[in-house]
Amino acid sequence: MTLLHWTLPLPAGYRRDDVIAFHSRDGEAVAEQVTPTGLRKGILLAGVPVVLDVAFTDAAAICRAEIEGDSDLQTPLHGALLNILGLRIDPQPFAQLAAGDPLLAPLVRANPGLRIVQSASPFEALTWAIIGQQINLPFAISLRRTFILQAGRRHGSGLWCYPEARDVARLSIEDLTNRKFSRAKAETVLRLAHLVNDGELSLELPPSGDVAAMSQALLAVKGIGPWTVNYALLRGYGYADCSLHGDVAIRAALQKLLGEESKPDMARTEQWLRQYAPHRTMAAAHLWASLHAKNNPTAAE
Repeated sequence: MTLLHWTLPLPAGYRRDDVIAFHSRDGEAVAEQVTPTGLRKGILLAGVPVVLDVAFTDAAAICRAEIEGDSDLQTPLHGALLNILGLRIDPQPFAQLAAGDPLLAPLVRANPGLRIVQSASPFEALTWAIIGQQINLPFAISLRRTFILQAGRRHGSGLWCYPEARDVARLSIEDLTNRKFSRAKAETVLRLAHLVNDGELSLELPPSGDVAAMSQALLAVKGIGPWTVNYALLRGYGYADCSLHGDVAIRAALQKLLGEESKPDMARTEQWLRQYAPHRTMAAAHLWASLHAKNNPTAAE
């Protein structure tokens, strides 16, 4: 076992409770465990099981990685920590943009410092988007748990590690459909895993950070549409300008915000969100947050 340690300074007003809540959605805690002041998450990196342990203080995140073996994973682990702690997107530029906005300024004031918490990796974000699309959140979490137990690996600590493409590619369609996956979800998840594992699709962004080529490559995968791509850019890459106009919850939030009797359609929602470019991701975050008290959350969030 190799142990690595980091201390990540946290910005003023950092909302650790949001981060803890995001990682506590699975009540059975097979791959994530939380306490009131910290979290543990299991991931696979280059086939190596790793548990990331984070303890929050008022000003910093004290981080430890428990790595099985002696692999040098410091750089990807640092990136995974930035993701799961919601430190990729600075919320202040959007807050400044929306400060004089009669509709969104009240939402920002209600949730100052709101951040986007990400999945540990783009592959985790993509598979979660596919698994969770168009079903309710409890069922999506159940499918995700099944997926982790089928394809992931158990760390020596007992925590399960979210699988990589190579692990998922070993599954069959029936492995998933026999555990309540729809055939369409199962086929799309496995298609993605095989493309990544075979080297036909890279999930690495270019050094420029340009997401256009990545978006086009993902859209070319059968079963992956614009909503999945935008959600993956948001949760997997921390892209600051995702347009979630296809998201039912976003449209419901906009309906509520505008005080209208029906949800705006996708075209109108896309047009409305365009005024907040290049900060549409944070606009989506605040719209989601405005529906925090709704009774039937969907996996989209």
